[in-house]
Amino acid sequence: MKKRAGRGFTLDELKMAGIPKKWAPTVGISVDHRRKNRSLEGLQANVQRLKEYKSKLVIFPRRSGKIKSGDSSAEELTSATQVQEYMPITREKPTVSVVKVTEEMKAFRAYQKLRVERTNQRHLGARLKRAAEAEKEEKKA
Repeated sequence: MKKRAGRGFTLDELKMAGIPKKWAPTVGISVDHRRKNRSLEGLQANVQRLKEYKSKLVIFPRRSGKIKSGDSSAEELTSATQVQEYMPITREKPTVSVVKVTEEMKAFRAYQKLRVERTNQRHLGARLKRAAEAEKEEKKA
């Protein structure tokens, strides 16, 4: 699956990561309510990205003196640094394997094989009907 930065995370991904949909934009997570998850693998990968982001997130209190329940601890606040691109998407290099060309590969005619398979698929229904009629005639005789 090709990984790329999209318009935002789906509501299902946010729910599975334990992030409220109203809170997500306030901490830098974009939300796209129109997007749908097409595969389970993509959903799980995005949930893992959200959980990793949430674990590394440092939330400063709004007022310096009053710390609320969602804010980070004092040690985390002192060691926090500003990061521009927090979690870039890394692409895996595709692996290429070299194979020796055999005589069987050279003799194989791909276009001819595709034409035969398309013809078989197109005439499948008629051939099954004809076979069923022939079987019926055989039972009568």
